[in-house]
Amino acid sequence: MAIACFSTWKVDAWRYGKQLADMRAAHQTERTNLANANSEQILAEQGKRLALEQWLAASDQSHYRVLTDEKTKQARLRDRLATADLRLSVQLDAAATGCDGMQATTSTGGVVYGAHRAQLDPAHAQRIIGITSDGDQGLIALQACQAYAKEISSTQ
Repeated sequence: MAIACFSTWKVDAWRYGKQLADMRAAHQTERTNLANANSEQILAEQGKRLALEQWLAASDQSHYRVLTDEKTKQARLRDRLATADLRLSVQLDAAATGCDGMQATTSTGGVVYGAHRAQLDPAHAQRIIGITSDGDQGLIALQACQAYAKEISSTQ
């Protein structure tokens, strides 16, 4: 009887050991599958991040190019104003100047009515160009922000 009990105990221990080993293997397989799924998700997110970083770099370069082109254009305009190569003028209101409402004829070189225009002082023209330059830079920055927001909202 002792041998039968011992044999039964050994067989049960062997069965339980096998069940535990099977459970450990199943648990390890499940953990491996979860780790693989997490790795795939991380790689997908890294790919998205890399694509977004590349888009941001290209967008930033484009924004910088537009901004520097605009600054160069404004600097040229300020230089032309400073050298009197270019003069800014404003069109005057015919009613305010006492004119009879008939517009003067244009010269052959342009479409501006000569009698109804006044030239601005170069210093004032420089200030106006500076103000418009700041406004242009603000508009360029706004366009860059809008493009960024549009890209971010479309990727989500």
